[in-house]
Amino acid sequence: MTIKPGTLVYDKESGRYDIRSGLNEYYGGLHCGQSFEVFDGKHWKPTRIEMDMCRNWYLVGIDTDNLEGLRVRRNAKR
Repeated sequence: MTIKPGTLVYDKESGRYDIRSGLNEYYGGLHCGQSFEVFDGKHWKPTRIEMDMCRNWYLVGIDTDNLEGLRVRRNAKR
């Protein structure tokens, strides 16, 4: 399995976060419960994306209010 690095970006049209891994290369939109790893500046930490009751996206176990631009990586199965 190949590890695919990228950056979290918000897609206003779909209302979902996506992973951008190239100039025009996107994962295709993240859904609640999807897992990947996020880089905290020193280590890669496993997480998953979720949405709270107020329809705000967050990452489980990651303490940040701004998901835009976070470095992430995922298994490139898809």
